[in-house]
Amino acid sequence: MKWVTRLHPKLDRIACIWLIRKLIDQQADIQYVPEHRVIPISRNEGAIAFDMSGSDYFAWGEQCLFDVFLRKHRLPDPALAVMSPIIRSMALNKPDPSPYAAGFRAVAEGLAISIPPGDELTRQGIILFEALHAWASQLPGISQPPEYSEHVLMEVFHKFVTQKYSDRVRKPMWVQEIAAIVQDQIDTNLALSLPELSRKLNANPEYLSNEFSREFEDMTFGEYIRKKRIEKALELMEEEKYSLTEIAYMTGFSDQTHFSRIFNRHFGKTPTGHLKTIRAQKNREVAETVEEEEED
Repeated sequence: MKWVTRLHPKLDRIACIWLIRKLIDQQADIQYVPEHRVIPISRNEGAIAFDMSGSDYFAWGEQCLFDVFLRKHRLPDPALAVMSPIIRSMALNKPDPSPYAAGFRAVAEGLAISIPPGDELTRQGIILFEALHAWASQLPGISQPPEYSEHVLMEVFHKFVTQKYSDRVRKPMWVQEIAAIVQDQIDTNLALSLPELSRKLNANPEYLSNEFSREFEDMTFGEYIRKKRIEKALELMEEEKYSLTEIAYMTGFSDQTHFSRIFNRHFGKTPTGHLKTIRAQKNREVAETVEEEEED
């Protein structure tokens, strides 16, 4: 299939070129042409234009081009959910990225400084994103694709908001459905927000917020998501297999500092303090077991 984009892609666009060739169209014939020729070539030759206003693949607002590709193709690879916020941080130059994003951005910016835009930067950039994908694929907790996608979650919520009021009262099954889907998504860094959901549903954010809060323990959508993330973090801390940084990343927090702040707000102590409590409790249980065996 033919694809067409502007000349001299930078790294955020190279991430999408990598994605096209890796998971969307392995035989992609990508043409790089002057900006004014992208749309005409797309129309005349049936090529798919990207990173151009007027094409199906164009980023705006708080999304980057990589987000646009992921949303459009709904790719099942769970490693992409890890890569997405890192690439978004690089593309949008966000001021408070995760440690992973900051490190990757430093390497990416160094690459862009060392190599001018062109074929060589594209080649090296593709190697860089292939390495990022390999790393993300090995992270704990994402070896299996999620059973539900963000698209399914939105469909369930949309089913609710388009029902008649009388049907909603009689059939609150959407509550159990959406709760189950959110719980399944926690393992893949759920990053949904109510404004984003509202835009995609073409619904009023205030209306959705009120309906959600009424059904979900008087919590906002964001509060409910944070609650489920914290519950998942507690399970992982009990296992004592992962560092707090890994747990923060695995449960969708931007970094350990953000995780610690939310955790402290919920429990009145830091994750480190909670880990000490867990270990002390386990030590007491071991000591009690030893004492019982000695008495016997």
